[in-house]
Amino acid sequence: METEKSVKKHYKYGKYIIIFWSLILIGIISIVVLFNLVASGKLGYMPSFEELENPKSNLASEIYSFDDQLLGKYYIENRTDVHFSNLDSNLVHALVATEDIRYYQHTGIDFRALARAVSGALTGQDKGGGSTITQQFAKLLFHRRPESKVKTVLQKLKEWVIASQLEQRYSKDEIIAMYLNKFDFVNNAVGIKSAAKIYFNTSPDSLKLEQSALLVGMLQNPSLYNPHRRPDTAQHRRNVVLSQMLKYGYIDQQLYDSVRMLPVDMSHFGNQDHLSGQATYFREHLRSELKKWCSEHFKPDGTPYDLYKDGLKIYTTIDSRMQQYAEEAVVEHLSKDLQPAFFKHWVGYTNAPFYFENNAREEIQNIMNQAMRRSERYRKMKLADVPSDSIRLSFNTPTPMRIFSWNGEIDTIMTPLDSIRYYKFFLRAGLMSMDPHTGYVKAYVGGINYKHFQYDQVTQGARQVGSTFKPFLYTLAMQNGLSPCTKFANIQPIIYLDNGDTWEPRNSSTKDLGTEITLKYALATSNNWISGWLIKRFSPQSVVKIARKMGVTSFLDPVPAIVLGSSDVSLYEMIGAMNTFANKGVHIEPIFITRIEDKNGNVIESFVPEQNEAMSEETAYLMLDLMKGVVDYGTGIRLKLKYKFENPIAGKTGTTNNHSDGWFMGLTPELSTGIWVGCEDRAAHFRSLSLGQGANMALPIWALYMQRVYADSTINLTMEDFEPPLEPLSVEIDCDKYEVLQKTKHVIDEDEF
Repeated sequence: METEKSVKKHYKYGKYIIIFWSLILIGIISIVVLFNLVASGKLGYMPSFEELENPKSNLASEIYSFDDQLLGKYYIENRTDVHFSNLDSNLVHALVATEDIRYYQHTGIDFRALARAVSGALTGQDKGGGSTITQQFAKLLFHRRPESKVKTVLQKLKEWVIASQLEQRYSKDEIIAMYLNKFDFVNNAVGIKSAAKIYFNTSPDSLKLEQSALLVGMLQNPSLYNPHRRPDTAQHRRNVVLSQMLKYGYIDQQLYDSVRMLPVDMSHFGNQDHLSGQATYFREHLRSELKKWCSEHFKPDGTPYDLYKDGLKIYTTIDSRMQQYAEEAVVEHLSKDLQPAFFKHWVGYTNAPFYFENNAREEIQNIMNQAMRRSERYRKMKLADVPSDSIRLSFNTPTPMRIFSWNGEIDTIMTPLDSIRYYKFFLRAGLMSMDPHTGYVKAYVGGINYKHFQYDQVTQGARQVGSTFKPFLYTLAMQNGLSPCTKFANIQPIIYLDNGDTWEPRNSSTKDLGTEITLKYALATSNNWISGWLIKRFSPQSVVKIARKMGVTSFLDPVPAIVLGSSDVSLYEMIGAMNTFANKGVHIEPIFITRIEDKNGNVIESFVPEQNEAMSEETAYLMLDLMKGVVDYGTGIRLKLKYKFENPIAGKTGTTNNHSDGWFMGLTPELSTGIWVGCEDRAAHFRSLSLGQGANMALPIWALYMQRVYADSTINLTMEDFEPPLEPLSVEIDCDKYEVLQKTKHVIDEDEF
């Protein structure tokens, strides 16, 4: 029988037990309630079920060449997702060994690692972190750092909840891929695909062991372990990762000893942005076109596509090999030959590089003032309501800057106004090359360096075209029964204008004066008098009409001088028009895109060029025969003499007044290419025709480009002749036979007009 004392004692212990278990129960209930509150979002933002099922990321839209090379991206975050199967095994092993060795055993939260981390914190010893790979990925879903310790604890709870939910919805492999796709490796490298490309110019499935270890090492602190800025620190961290891989048996001692001694190799590092890489001008032109396209096309949820977030894949017509050769040709000719000649040409001239016969100082001041007002510095200061005198002072104040040179950027100090004058000396260039039959633009070079010269000379720029416009006039002659062998008297015509004045075209040469020359010879030598006789027979309005049929949309003033190229036309329009001859008389609109796909590979839209019959197949062939003379013995003969081209080429050079613009159009059966070269300002130019003509400024670029294209056997471009029409020609183009046929006829001369 228990005594009263023992009863009290049992009661006392029972009370403590009840209190103990009550506290445990309350703790458990509190934790459950707390986690439910966290999971429901009552204690702050939590991703929804839909967001966890389909984690949203800002995916970069990618631009691909026709031969499936990545040309560039449009992005807010430079991220492109990859599947786990596209990750190198060393990358996965390095990640697991370094960040979460029990990754494949736990369900999102590793309580053993958590206990180890807490123990380390209490004892002041670093025993490793407690966050699992899944928790680290969950942490990336929060874009802001906690502002207090309480919020830090709350976020950690949220990470645990998200980690558990992620583990329920995704496989372990999928979580690893999502984590690496989401992580920002700095230097515009968001996600493992961008990181592999930017740091090592490779793909995630081709990473070497040391590269994988380095990228995994960056996960702890990408800024601290940035191999581009801190290679020694990054190397130390990489070796820590390698030691973890050795510790857990992913690599052996021999491999570890050899790889850990390798230096960090950043020789392939290349920051991806819109200022660098291949086809920069093309990509920027495409950006404006695609932004318009996105605003007019809608996703299944009814919202318009976002070029910077929706991971579109844009497949273009550009051939990456031809694009490379085109860019190389522009750089080679301008940097090695033309620009040095231009600098030398203007040495010792006060007004260089401008040429004005009168009021030179005043005219140059006007050019400089206009350039200043067009500058970004001026625009920003105006928007900030800076007084005009202060703006002027800033443009005359020496400032540190990096300026362009053909030998690389130069760090210097000069006034912004002096830098404007400095850039006026540089010759610019544009090149566009297209497939005659598909309309696919194969190469597009809008300038010499996009970072420093952002004006696009292919589609934005429109300059006087000079004698490259003459083929439009000669087309009318071929349409109206004349032959390339038809002769005209080489004397200066007088053309009476509607207002009573007269117009008399001038020739740069008096060679063959008073003789009779064929149309083919006249076009080959760019004879202006024969063009005068032709425009007297075929009106300026007719020339405008045929140019429109061939794709020219720029304003064309219907005056006789139109035949000498007085109008401003873009390179894009000109090569698109000249291509009509190579495409058997059918004008085909040059296009840049073949198709656009969404992030899942579904084709949203395919593109087909517009076409129209501008002339008969015979007329087009006759024009090709005429333009062959330019290369065979005319203004383009250096293609044969200097550059040793032996295949049939139809071409036309062009030079404008004062040698401000140099042009060359070169056509082959499989490629039509046009080039323009000149300074930003028309008043800046060579002072002599020998240096400033299209045959010296533009033609060499065509030659250097085509030499590379023909030499590349993978492009497989033939050197055959243009295909003649199936039907016999209605006129004779063999001029010896033509002479026989014309013996009984009198020669066409000015009296017939």
